[in-house]
Amino acid sequence: MFKLLAALAASALVVLGLPSPASAIAYGENARDGAYRFSVLLTMTGLPTPDRGTRDSSCSGALIAPTWVVTAGHCFRDAEGRKVSRTVAERTTATIGRTKVKGTGGHVLEVISVKQSETTDVALAELAEPVTGITPLRVATYPPSRGESLRLTGFGLTADQKPAQRMQTGRFTVDAVGDSLLETSGVAPQNDTSPCPHDSGGPYFRTTDAGPELVAVVSGGPGCPHTGPDFSARTDNISDWITATTSGSRSYQWWPAAVAAVGVGAVGLLVWAYRRTRADSGRRSGLGRRAYGDGAARLGR
Repeated sequence: MFKLLAALAASALVVLGLPSPASAIAYGENARDGAYRFSVLLTMTGLPTPDRGTRDSSCSGALIAPTWVVTAGHCFRDAEGRKVSRTVAERTTATIGRTKVKGTGGHVLEVISVKQSETTDVALAELAEPVTGITPLRVATYPPSRGESLRLTGFGLTADQKPAQRMQTGRFTVDAVGDSLLETSGVAPQNDTSPCPHDSGGPYFRTTDAGPELVAVVSGGPGCPHTGPDFSARTDNISDWITATTSGSRSYQWWPAAVAAVGVGAVGLLVWAYRRTRADSGRRSGLGRRAYGDGAARLGR
């Protein structure tokens, strides 16, 4: 049954380019001040629409490296609804380390590039500057098991369909594990605690002795609030891709400087070699003239 539901969900994502209405967490609870500082609010201003207009939107996510945020792949779609590996809005910002949406503190940084997973509804958003003072959420390398308890954070709509004023959180249990998706159902604060629109990309994470660990991000599901499962995109099975992408961050910024440095060094080396060759040539010519002169003098004598 899960495979059928997963296939239907995947088909919907391919055809529509977005999940079924899924907002802030319905019937969740306010996150306490300073908790889950790796949680991210992605704000998109000036998204293109099919009628050549614009709209504003938002998604949730999590900081997983100093310059990288993980979120849902469908958070970056062009006007035709196709997922793309680039920013789409006129401006996309990431608010990190802030519990209250309109609060102070934390970081507000520009998103400068996007990488889409080729296998699931996950994207990585690169930040203009590294985040300091916040520990990134570690990415799990093994899947959750059925019945395992996970926590979700998000900045989407609440049960009354109003934007959350502060980060919401809730606890969920894993109902089933598929190849790329999980089924998760709310258990606390209520059994109809559920992700809503703009919670897309919000992190599901487990608690371990070493700290919280990401296992999936919100992808899609029924309208909220509701009981029963939502779909989330697994991240443990793309952890190698995530690590390879985030460990090479900002390479485009340092390689021009490195190339320039190598070029300057090479030019300097060529100049030095040229001058050394001229000097050596002069000395060798002088020695030759002196030797020849000495010989001529001897011959003359």
